[in-house]
Amino acid sequence: MSIEVGSKLQGKVTGITNFGAFVELPGGATGLVHISEVADNYVKDINDHLKVNDEVQVKVINVEKDGKIGLSIKKASDTYREPQPRSAAPSQRPSNNNQQRSNQRPPRGRREEFKPKENFEQKMARFLKDSEDRLSTLKRSTESKRGGRGASRK
Repeated sequence: MSIEVGSKLQGKVTGITNFGAFVELPGGATGLVHISEVADNYVKDINDHLKVNDEVQVKVINVEKDGKIGLSIKKASDTYREPQPRSAAPSQRPSNNNQQRSNQRPPRGRREEFKPKENFEQKMARFLKDSEDRLSTLKRSTESKRGGRGASRK
């Protein structure tokens, strides 16, 4: 019996590791079910889901050139649905062409793109001003903890 990608097979768990479980397939071949392919939800400890000698139904998800077989238990279940690609979601939203793009907020982490370009001198001047402001604030807070100006140091 040849093992083909996409086929569902019955197998027996022969070994468990912290990263997955080894399953013996019909014909004597052995494949690996990665811990992320055991269940639909997060699996912290694979021993909570599988034991050695358990009979499981698996789906072949890949066969490497060197003979390694990748298996999935969650994709073999009849209730499993392939996740929808995220790029399909925006096309389902109703589009409002009356909105102008300039009214929208800039994406997080990309605010630098929306500022006018600065040359090196302007960036350096801004940095020095910010740095001096931070230093003066720091000095004020440490002086108040020592008792203000003129406090004796002993």
